[in-house]
Amino acid sequence: MGLESLKHAQRERILFLDQCLTWKGQANRRDLILRFDISTAQAAVDFRTYLSLTETPPVYDAAEKTYFSSGDHRALSSVGPEQVFHLLSEETSDLGASIPLPSRSLDPAIIAPLHRALKNERDIQITYTSMNSGLSEPQWITPVRFHFDGEAMHLRAWSHKHETYRDYLPIRISKQNDFATRDRSSPPPFDSDWYSHVRLWIRPRSALTDAQARVVRLEYGFQEGTNMAIETRKALVFYVKRRWRLEDDKGRLELEKVEDLEA
Repeated sequence: MGLESLKHAQRERILFLDQCLTWKGQANRRDLILRFDISTAQAAVDFRTYLSLTETPPVYDAAEKTYFSSGDHRALSSVGPEQVFHLLSEETSDLGASIPLPSRSLDPAIIAPLHRALKNERDIQITYTSMNSGLSEPQWITPVRFHFDGEAMHLRAWSHKHETYRDYLPIRISKQNDFATRDRSSPPPFDSDWYSHVRLWIRPRSALTDAQARVVRLEYGFQEGTNMAIETRKALVFYVKRRWRLEDDKGRLELEKVEDLEA
């Protein structure tokens, strides 16, 4: 029996199960039941089917009542970073046609232990290569969430080394055979930038002619006689600026101001 021989509905459930074991590092019947609204009996059938298909079967932990992927786990299928993000954030998304984006690699051997540390509320020690300093030094972090900027997935975490919240690209974390974790000595500090919202006022670049500015307003759906307002978390302003090319002197838009919003 192969994936192709399964009916579409079951094949989707098997692929979801495989993605859970690949990127979360664990799965149980409840994951299938909640995602697809199926019975416990059907979920058990799906698990047996998955075990018959995989060459790297997961290990069942009776105490946790959960299957955990093995160190040599090999996925049945590949997915992109947006699908992985929605899986880890427990959201769903119907993906339509889109232009090809740069391929940003993800490694399940790195993602899974990060996700486990996040869910189990533990600190984890990583070795991260900084693109600013070029240094690769061990450090302890407290993972709090994954977020997606439209192109790459990031891990937001409290850095005990820098004593601030930082965003980490998982692929820049060195792969280790056994990521060290520890109990949190205390809850991480309040992430004020994440829970603060701002409004970015955007306008056509000042260097454009009146005719160019007019068509840019049409292109981006500006209301007549006004600039465009985008609301986002303060922690994500950097990504909005980069994705909208607001600091690119050859871009068509520029940032007029950033306005703090009340919580």
